[in-house]
Amino acid sequence: MNIDTISMRMLSNIGVGVALADPEDLTIRYRNPAFADWFGVEENATLDDAFENVTREELLERLQGQDAVRLDVALKRRRQLLTIETVIRHAESDGRKILVVECQNISRLRETEAMIDSYARIAERKARELELEKNRVEKLLLNVMPRSVYEEYTAFGTVTPKLYEPVSVLMLDFVGFTQMAAAADPTVTVTELNDIFTAFDRIAEMHGCERIKTIGDAYLAVAGLPTPDPDHASAVAQCAFKMIRYLERRNQSHTHKWKARIGVASGSVVGSVVGVQKYVYDVFGPAVNLASRLQALSNPMEVTATAEFCADGPEGLVAADPRTVDIRGFGDTSVATLRSRGALTLAA
Repeated sequence: MNIDTISMRMLSNIGVGVALADPEDLTIRYRNPAFADWFGVEENATLDDAFENVTREELLERLQGQDAVRLDVALKRRRQLLTIETVIRHAESDGRKILVVECQNISRLRETEAMIDSYARIAERKARELELEKNRVEKLLLNVMPRSVYEEYTAFGTVTPKLYEPVSVLMLDFVGFTQMAAAADPTVTVTELNDIFTAFDRIAEMHGCERIKTIGDAYLAVAGLPTPDPDHASAVAQCAFKMIRYLERRNQSHTHKWKARIGVASGSVVGSVVGVQKYVYDVFGPAVNLASRLQALSNPMEVTATAEFCADGPEGLVAADPRTVDIRGFGDTSVATLRSRGALTLAA
């Protein structure tokens, strides 16, 4: 058996389509079984007969001046879509120029690439969804705890209780809310309460106060936490007067007349995250308890504070109706109704 016979037998058995063609007229002089099976052509057919998506003129033009031409040929054989990667090279044998055509079935490769692209798109979409969910969770957590506390919680999975002093606490509660909630349309009541608390949040943020929580119709905010603020008393006083001013303006154009009682106090508090599943950031301590007691003593649309707060508070405050009250947990305490000479009653 001579070398040519061995070569032809090898070409017939390998899983690559091979053909030899005339470079002048593109006539196929030889093709192995794989080439014949894929392209369905006999010997003496032309390459443009095999490659249906390329004309003879285009193929001849591309072969001029190039050592090799690459084509991806799409075929449909026996209800199967095939992608055949084809390379046509110039060669020479015994002084005769020929075209060597090598074809490889890359359908599986293309399917794999398409699958990888599909998985990549799915992964990108999932990543975007996870990022949106992360932002949503972050926004929710920042609604229940200060940013520095949130960052500590996400970094370590826990929050170390901290003592903050001095700080000032504002406690607000609405007059007659229970009767209003029972008598009015619940949807209307909740919508109005949400609008009011949203406005309160803006007022608190404007003055560097941190809204800690709302419980029903009660609103708790603190100044000087978690970042110390030497003007914490001034901050809660301005918030208190602006909140009352906001309600006065709102009541002029709304059916429901919302009236609030506010208590403000300075002192120490402990801040921490409480709970395991339904966790929330909360503050505890003398200043919180005292502000709550003072709020209960306050008249509608007034701010009640201790005499100490009035003395140490910002300029522009007037302590009206000074009195001594026995406050549970604090004993006899000098308190007063805060008034303003105008310096603090800025438009909301």
